[in-house]
Amino acid sequence: MASRMEMTDEHKAALAEGRAQGRAVRSYLEALEAHRPKRGRKRTPESMRARLAAIESTIDGADPMTRLQLVQERIDLATAIAAAETTVDLSELEDGFVQAAAGYGERKGISYAAWREVGVPAAILKRAGIGRGL
Repeated sequence: MASRMEMTDEHKAALAEGRAQGRAVRSYLEALEAHRPKRGRKRTPESMRARLAAIESTIDGADPMTRLQLVQERIDLATAIAAAETTVDLSELEDGFVQAAAGYGERKGISYAAWREVGVPAAILKRAGIGRGL
């Protein structure tokens, strides 16, 4: 007879499946959050480049405190331009989410409304087999 501390292979498999589901859900939700449209007027790479050009034309003549701010803005703009020009393919993360979400949500008691509130599109929930009744 197995001692109480030993796990069955089925229990180990269930734990591994739960961890995999959690990773798939977390990865997808983090990607959604990172690429969620920002509020306000959308900055385009062109508008950010125009601002960079304006910074470059004024930075040399600026006082030290203003120069410090302009240098930081230049760094921030370069990062924002790179991010704006990077295309993100969420399809692989979506597929992983679709495979994992129903089981994960059922185990954790996650409702359709909760998924929607954190930004998961209705079409993705439908693919995952999660309906409004859940």
